[in-house]
Amino acid sequence: MYKKFTIWLNNPAYFRYAFFPTLFISILLNGFIFKNNENYFILYIFAAIFLGLGFYNRYPWFLIFFTALVVLCRFFLVQELAYNHITTLFIYLVTYLLMTFMSAGFMKNYQKIKESKLELIKTLVNALDSRDSYTLHHSENVAHFSLEIAKKMKLSKSLCDVIHKGGLLHDIGKIGIPEHILTKTGKLTDEEYNIIKSHTDIGYEMIKHVSDFNENGILDIVLYHHERYDGKGYPKGLKGTEIPLVARIVAIADMFDAMTSRRVYRSELNLEYTLNEIRKNKGTQFDPEIADIFLSLFEKKDTFS
Repeated sequence: MYKKFTIWLNNPAYFRYAFFPTLFISILLNGFIFKNNENYFILYIFAAIFLGLGFYNRYPWFLIFFTALVVLCRFFLVQELAYNHITTLFIYLVTYLLMTFMSAGFMKNYQKIKESKLELIKTLVNALDSRDSYTLHHSENVAHFSLEIAKKMKLSKSLCDVIHKGGLLHDIGKIGIPEHILTKTGKLTDEEYNIIKSHTDIGYEMIKHVSDFNENGILDIVLYHHERYDGKGYPKGLKGTEIPLVARIVAIADMFDAMTSRRVYRSELNLEYTLNEIRKNKGTQFDPEIADIFLSLFEKKDTFS
């Protein structure tokens, strides 16, 4: 239940969509079906709460107008209340305005905390990128490409948000890799390569205590973005759909940006060569369906402009 509510909090539009049907049903029940019945007053309360949560970023007069509409509907459509003094109407108006603005304040605070988390993520990413000028902006690029894939797959907004954040954090474990290995120009020894590979576990250990990351799939991206579809990846050797969907998406974006960016040990590779490599590795390194979706993004030249 909490997880579902969190999904709604991450998508205030859900509350906007819920407000008008809730108000309409309240009017329908009290005005036409169950007249003079106050048993459904709770719906008006929900309408006020949904109003505040859904339209938290609107001007105050907007919230005041629709809150007043909710109160007037309740006051005049319930027979028992219709004969009450105007003081009752005023009390209801003040009470409902408090509920609306408290809900709006709650949502504003939640969104501010959410933005602060994103800023913290970007700070960590900047700390990582500052260690190696050749991979500068790699995390931002991977996040961007991953998000484009997710949108093309028509995944939910909340899952797209997870994939974007996971793309930013996917290499965060490289903060724990010695710099002489991270920036080495020559071929890595087997020992050095194993140390590089440990960045997935290091990243996981760094952020595993963040409960949101554990629940929404960001940890899966950090830990499994180097798994291969044929089971020959690392760190767990997962195969096919054993690899979480979010990690399969980021894996393609990570490889694409790595190949098309200049690295300390080589120059960037051209776009057509990189796309052909993705085509050749469908079903082995990459999920074939996700690879096809990624390749389809290049049917329009301005996709990543």
